[in-house]
Amino acid sequence: MPQAAEVGRGERFEFGRNWQRFLTTLDDERIATAQHSLVKMLDLNDHSLHGKSFLDIGAGSGLFSLAARRLGARVHSFDYDPACVSCTQFLKDRYFPNDADWTVEEGSVLNRTYVASLGTFDVTYSWGVLHQTGDMWTALDLANQTVTPGGQLMIAIYNDQGGASRRWLAFKKLYNQVPYPAKLAMVLCVGAWWEVRAALIRLIRFQNPLPLEDWAKKKQDRGMSVWYDLVDWVGGYPFEVAKPEEIFDFYTARDYVLTRLTTERGHGCNQFVFRKNKFSS
Repeated sequence: MPQAAEVGRGERFEFGRNWQRFLTTLDDERIATAQHSLVKMLDLNDHSLHGKSFLDIGAGSGLFSLAARRLGARVHSFDYDPACVSCTQFLKDRYFPNDADWTVEEGSVLNRTYVASLGTFDVTYSWGVLHQTGDMWTALDLANQTVTPGGQLMIAIYNDQGGASRRWLAFKKLYNQVPYPAKLAMVLCVGAWWEVRAALIRLIRFQNPLPLEDWAKKKQDRGMSVWYDLVDWVGGYPFEVAKPEEIFDFYTARDYVLTRLTTERGHGCNQFVFRKNKFSS
């Protein structure tokens, strides 16, 4: 089978630069929230990953690699974007300098030889990443190969909205072709539209129209940032989508059991936690 290749760096959204800016907002509260979200999603009754190995595919800002390491896991982080690698390395140097149990490197999930060299892990984590490689289904398949029998796979994949997803694809392509002032205007327009629409819905329901609670909830959910997630959404290209049942069928055919699912009716990500059969070959 021919080697798949990620969309070239000059054609894709600069994910790493966005995460570099996000790290300027990082604080102990965000880190603790990221840890809590891993504990919740993985159903860790003892709140620990001690003795477990954790692979972060597309580490991005490095926040969840840091969270996993703080929970006691042996962590391997990689990303295709050198700026994302720098972000993750920065967090490692800051919080776990000279730590032999945390590896950070540049690599592509579409590089079969590289992925095969990694071996298998107790937890493979790839949140909002595989749909932005340019070859999502290959990426999903290769991510499967990194999970040890009995291990867990955590992924988040953009929801398929049909025609709306095709329009967003065109919008994202345009974003990555225009100069910075136009990019900023596009992000502000999308953000303003979403907030106005949400405010109107609240008014109709006789609720407080101000979005402050939602903005705070974003930080409380996973330690992330409303603004930098918005930029990532508007500009995030490559861009592929899938229906929840497509992801479910894909992994059940590969000997996984779904243990947690959060679905998204709109433009966001469907969130999955799978467990691989202990006797899977």
